[in-house]
Amino acid sequence: MDVLNDIYAAIAAEGFTSKTLQMIDNYANNIKNGTEDFPRFNLPEHAGLCKGGSPLIGASVIACYATASITTGCHAEGSQGSPANWEIDELQEKLIEQWARAANLWEDDSEQILTAEFGPMIAQGAEAKVYYSDGNTSVVKERTSIYSTWLKALDAIALHNYLFPETAMKVIGFTRDSDHLMRIVLTQPYVSCLRLATKNEIDEMVAAKGFRDNWNGQGVNYVSDRLALEDMHPANVFTDVLTGKPICIDCIVKFVNPPTNDRRE
Repeated sequence: MDVLNDIYAAIAAEGFTSKTLQMIDNYANNIKNGTEDFPRFNLPEHAGLCKGGSPLIGASVIACYATASITTGCHAEGSQGSPANWEIDELQEKLIEQWARAANLWEDDSEQILTAEFGPMIAQGAEAKVYYSDGNTSVVKERTSIYSTWLKALDAIALHNYLFPETAMKVIGFTRDSDHLMRIVLTQPYVSCLRLATKNEIDEMVAAKGFRDNWNGQGVNYVSDRLALEDMHPANVFTDVLTGKPICIDCIVKFVNPPTNDRRE
């Protein structure tokens, strides 16, 4: 935690100066090469964080700093308990945008840029806009948060990558759409869909990863001792043309209990 504490102190004292940005970049690089740990994740989950790239690690650091900062401030003012999720979420979003702009990871007109570079928008749901051009090996998504805080939305990318590395998401930047929603810009491998997966196929896939059905065998939500999977319906789980196996392209994934700062094996 010493390195994180030094980064937090630099943000509090100086904001997102070139020195602070370099500290965050160095920390992200050290996490990727295995010489530093990010304490929210255990060893297998850590691989999912690294697959998400340095922008995911950096944004997660900023979100953790925001949480620590607002919690410390709340206690210093004599308030009882913790700040509300909406207060934490607002500060996380504000600071992630400030950091992303300072780190040249922000695009003000991403839709036009993505359409020109990656192809037209081919789908739009509650969480993501998807861009793709025939023949590309990846899709690009603008993904907003449907979680109670931005940190949990960032966690979800790392945890998806850990559970489903064949469709790992790599963060490449941040933006706001025409509705003023902040979005994470990421790439993900393109999957050729043979057909939608069946409930039995999804059950078997997640059971092999340690999950059990959380709704009497009838629902689309699953749980393990550590993680929860939701929204695992066939529209989010395809049978891959190449392998013939079910493959998850998107879902809701989160910790069952908030992680501590202690590394858990």
